[in-house]
Amino acid sequence: MSNENGKLQGFGVGRSVLRKEDDRFLRGRGEYVGDIWLDRMQEVAFVRSPVAHAKLTGVTILDEFRDCVFTAADLSEVNPILSAPSGKNFKRSFQPILASGKLRYVGELVAICYAPTRAEAEDIAQSVVVEYDELPAVVDMLEACSDGAPLVHEEWDNNAVVEFRREAAIEKVAETAAVKVRLRIRTSRHCMFPMEGRGVIGYRDARLKFLTIISSTQFPHCVQTGLSETLGIPDGDIRVISPDVGGGFGYKGLLSCEEVAIAWLARRVDHPVRWLEDCREHLSANANCREHHYDITCYASQSGKILGLDCVAHVDAGAYSTYPISSSVEAAQIANLLPGPYIIPAYHCRATAVATNKCPILPYRGVARPGVCLAIEACMDSIAHEISMEPTELRLLNMVHPWQMKDFDATGKQFDSGDHPQCLRLAIEKIGLDKVRERQRSAEPDGRLIGVGLSFFVEQGAMGTSVMASWGRPIVPGYEQASVKLTVDGDLEIKVGTHSHGQGHETTFAQIAHQVLGIDFDRIKVMQGDTLNTPYSTATWGSRGIVMGGGAVAAASRIIATRAAAIGAWLLQEDPAHVTVADGRVSGQNSSISLREVARSWYLQPQNLPGGVDRGGLEVVEGYRAGSDLGTFSYAAHGAVVAVDPATGLIEILDYIVVEDGGTMINPMIVDGQICGGTAQGIGSCLYEATPFSAEGQPLASTLIDYILPGATEVPNVRIFHMETPSPHTEFGVKGIGEGGAVGPPAALLCAVNDALRPKRAAIYELPITPGRILEALQNGVSSDPTGETIQ
Repeated sequence: MSNENGKLQGFGVGRSVLRKEDDRFLRGRGEYVGDIWLDRMQEVAFVRSPVAHAKLTGVTILDEFRDCVFTAADLSEVNPILSAPSGKNFKRSFQPILASGKLRYVGELVAICYAPTRAEAEDIAQSVVVEYDELPAVVDMLEACSDGAPLVHEEWDNNAVVEFRREAAIEKVAETAAVKVRLRIRTSRHCMFPMEGRGVIGYRDARLKFLTIISSTQFPHCVQTGLSETLGIPDGDIRVISPDVGGGFGYKGLLSCEEVAIAWLARRVDHPVRWLEDCREHLSANANCREHHYDITCYASQSGKILGLDCVAHVDAGAYSTYPISSSVEAAQIANLLPGPYIIPAYHCRATAVATNKCPILPYRGVARPGVCLAIEACMDSIAHEISMEPTELRLLNMVHPWQMKDFDATGKQFDSGDHPQCLRLAIEKIGLDKVRERQRSAEPDGRLIGVGLSFFVEQGAMGTSVMASWGRPIVPGYEQASVKLTVDGDLEIKVGTHSHGQGHETTFAQIAHQVLGIDFDRIKVMQGDTLNTPYSTATWGSRGIVMGGGAVAAASRIIATRAAAIGAWLLQEDPAHVTVADGRVSGQNSSISLREVARSWYLQPQNLPGGVDRGGLEVVEGYRAGSDLGTFSYAAHGAVVAVDPATGLIEILDYIVVEDGGTMINPMIVDGQICGGTAQGIGSCLYEATPFSAEGQPLASTLIDYILPGATEVPNVRIFHMETPSPHTEFGVKGIGEGGAVGPPAALLCAVNDALRPKRAAIYELPITPGRILEALQNGVSSDPTGETIQ
């Protein structure tokens, strides 16, 4: 048995241990796909569609390049990518690896070219002529739903991919409610932009007889399964290696056409091939995210009690549904999450994923939560001002209280633990709400307008088997497994199917094992990202890594402790019931022995082992599922103080605070890093990032000259405050925390900006909040929805 409840371990749970992986990253010794060079490897460039919608009539290839350029005709035996959840009204789309017969978005793959260098491959790609008859493109998701709109897929009767509904008798509420607020809110389409783009290497391993794919992916096992389905070869013939990955955020959580194309090409040629995504490909051709539209009406009593919510939401899903997540998840999450932390007696919603002639969307960090948080918090502010109530007081009036956490009838959820009102009260204190209100009573010397805004959200993460199965996913998470081995020298080797692309799992998983076994932290190695020697896993997404992967490591480490204790007790001639494992030793009542000595007995001197020793030895594979498939429910309040210049429309963030409760923190420093990084992304979503398209479907921001990312000068010092309410369902009481930082900023900042603009009787409800849109709102008194309707 292990002694985890003793003294706080120096490198164990709750310590801000420096990240193991950072030593190599900061010294430039990380190994990414772009760092890997294999003998005789050649480089790949793709020919991509120049138009958003057209009939593909031909591809002309120069005779001199026919041996190094391939089109859909060459891939005739390759299956298209199909992601079709089992929902009755989900429309299927088959995404060809290389376009065949139809072009459906700018950047769709048409041909694959290879050469000794990327420059030569691009020259070959430039020589290929794509012949097509252009068709009208459907670019706006609302227009795509209108009668007579061009169809992205001719076999469909309309462009709605799937619709999710929540029913309630909202008409009765509308007839009697004293207060009604209707808003139309649009969030911008933008890119995820990890530091490292996608990259894929493919080659045939003659010795091990694998088709080996080295990919910058979050999902190595899912890619393995997807390649098996598309290429029509056994799963066991494919090895996927995911080395160091420079950020993912959902962008690398799919089976990409490029991965399939590289895998096919590697089977055809007798040398390795590699494709590295460039910036223009990322911005113009590959997956986008976050484009939502909400027509939302909120009903309340004169005292501020929310009575009902009615919403019609649309999500621009692009041309195809991605594997294995599908294009349905954003719309599904809108319908599921929109009420947020508030008790809303009558909730009616219709959320539709809509196909357009744009590249497919992917669930970016936070999935739909930033949009739904923005929508509900904008409503809360609007109702509060309608009845002359402080917006924070309205929130507190309608929040789920601790004693209502498990009251499904009241909340529509079964929250695991926490105190939402206390979190918000702490945020009110830390942002200095009273002082900001006092400051607003006097004009600023420079003429700027001061505003304060708060947002609150609940982050449901680490959802389990039954929940994911109900979504109709082709690959459903089950028991997350970890392999833990005590080596002959008493070191610990951990192999996990989850994958870290910035989360710090090499550190936090080692902390968990150290907490259980007490082995020297520096002698614990965490290995990941290779389907050949790690347990099958749906990997890292949905704030599940530390909950599921960490839970598996803890469970496997405890079995190691039990087996080591039995051997140690025999060697010490102690009663097994009276020995413990801690500090890397097995200790009895009279003496102790190191785990190294136990390991050497097992591996080198088995004649010294007891007769009934566990034949599984000191290597364990153990699975783990949290106590509730509903997952964990982290929550946070974000607060922002801004200054808006009415002459220029420029916004300065004067203060930004986060109060969060992510349960027990394995490593508080890493938690803070997750929150700060997510907050920077959320600021980008709200103030800077947008991927606009022309009426013909041409992307208009294909370089960093046009696409604005927040940098050090745009991101303020984020002040973070913690509450720690353990989850009753997980190891150590941990909760998922990876996505929350990105959820709160758009709502907090929009509420702050509108608070600043309110004396001017102006408001804005379209992201990003650019200086031009602020000036337009100030001029018109209201902001205008792209449909042309006035927002009240």
